Amino acid sequence: MKKYYLGEFEEIVLLTIGILNKEAYGVSIKNEIEARLKRDVSMGALHTALIRLEDKGYIRSSNGEATEERAGRPRKYFEITALGKKAIAYSKSTREKLWNAIPKIVLELKGIR
Repeated sequence: MKKYYLGEFEEIVLLTIGILNKEAYGVSIKNEIEARLKRDVSMGALHTALIRLEDKGYIRSSNGEATEERAGRPRKYFEITALGKKAIAYSKSTREKLWNAIPKIVLELKGIR
């Protein structure tokens, strides 16, 4: 299998786009990450990750309808590409292999205060 490289935040953004499906746009992605992970997300960091993911071919964007609420600007929606789906599957598989390789005794909490 080809190697797919995702940083931690890129992976979180990609998974969140999958969760939101057809409603994945900047603010909705930010809000979803913050709600699910109790983690603050700056719009700058999010936009940087979205640009990197699009440059890698893992997501694609399209403009929605322009609205008065947004002063006539359209929302930019994101969706996962076939390559992005392969990257997510590779990331999940790699993490599962690593987790499964850890001896159970290493993860025991017994005796830890």
